[in-house]
Amino acid sequence: MLVLLCNSALSWAQTEPEEIKLEDNKFKDYFFEALKQKAIENYDKAIVSLESCLKIEPNNATIYHELGKNYFAQKDYKNAYSSFEKASTLDPANKWFLIGMYDVDYATKDYVDGVKVINKLILFDPAFKEDLTSLYMNTGEFDKALELINELNETAGKSERRENYKLQILSQGKYQDAEIVNLVNQINKYPKEESNYISLIYYYSKKDDLEKVLETARKLEKEIPNSEWAQVSLFKSHLVNNESEKAIKAMNIVLASAKIDSKIKHRIFNEFLIYLNTNPQFTADLDKAIAYFDNDKNVNVTQEVGKYYHNKKQWDKAIKYYELTLKSNSPADVETALLLLDVYLQSNNFGQMAQFASDMVDLYPAQPQFYYYAGLAYNQLKEFKKAKEMFETGMDYVVENPTLEINYNIQLGEAYNGLGDTTKKEFYFSKANELLKKQK
Repeated sequence: MLVLLCNSALSWAQTEPEEIKLEDNKFKDYFFEALKQKAIENYDKAIVSLESCLKIEPNNATIYHELGKNYFAQKDYKNAYSSFEKASTLDPANKWFLIGMYDVDYATKDYVDGVKVINKLILFDPAFKEDLTSLYMNTGEFDKALELINELNETAGKSERRENYKLQILSQGKYQDAEIVNLVNQINKYPKEESNYISLIYYYSKKDDLEKVLETARKLEKEIPNSEWAQVSLFKSHLVNNESEKAIKAMNIVLASAKIDSKIKHRIFNEFLIYLNTNPQFTADLDKAIAYFDNDKNVNVTQEVGKYYHNKKQWDKAIKYYELTLKSNSPADVETALLLLDVYLQSNNFGQMAQFASDMVDLYPAQPQFYYYAGLAYNQLKEFKKAKEMFETGMDYVVENPTLEINYNIQLGEAYNGLGDTTKKEFYFSKANELLKKQK
């Protein structure tokens, strides 16, 4: 009797097989109806059908995923995300549920949450690291982005997008030290990869660390002797060994290269200029080298060469390069013209000084220095009347320059002395003395 009662109670507690089949058929009907309505973009009806599915199977991850897709299509991002998230909670091993969450993050520009989701996706597929670089750029986590970009460059090869990101990051100086460390490590790992040396030289050059530039170039020359950058190191080595022809060949390769920074080119050029002090027979090669700088807008190379010889009191060479500078500039620039006039004065070349200064007076009639040099030259040539005219005209343009005013008065005194006018001579000499006293 007890056994029968127990069996009877057990049978009442169990569901009839027909009921199970009925529920299963309802679930399928609702589910396929949802798919049909979604296909024709009736998202509201699809959602109603899916909710009916959940009443039958409340923990079905697939239904939550489908709900998320319908909400997403309606741009109801809040419900879309919660649906995808619920699906992922029920079935953490399915990456598509996480992708749904990431799609919502991307659509709503919630890049911070996107980073969290994509880090979970990376466990399923490392290819999602590409997306993570973009997310780090959007969240401003440039240090993490740079580290990941360098990792992907090494493991997956470089890409245009990542290189653009890297340029954007490294435009901020504080990240360049980290990149320098990375490049040093890359060179140690892959000593035959020229691009790493060139990038490292670029960043050292930006920091004006030319010693590190040369050190890196020496390493490059050792590993890849045919590299244009390697010639930087070879040039220095050839000069030290007094291998002039080889040094000149290396210099010309460097100066002609579009890859090499202008600071390095100027340094090599200056070293060769110094080398010419003891090896003047190669001056013709200096003139050829100057031609490489014709389009350099930052440094006037011929003028700088002129200044170099000017300081060394090699007047003929200084004149040559100042005149080359003036020939390439139209109209003649004031700075170079004054430097050339000073060399004419220092070398007692008064004939050329008078002619050139007079030409400059015509070109720049409001520049008192040109009248002064012209008058001074005429005094030395004993053409006192021309000297007097130059000084008297130029004096009108002397403004707030006591030293030039004193020199004007002295030279006017000399001109009147040459003309035999003692009174005017004394007047201008005494005026110069008064100005000198005021300066003291």
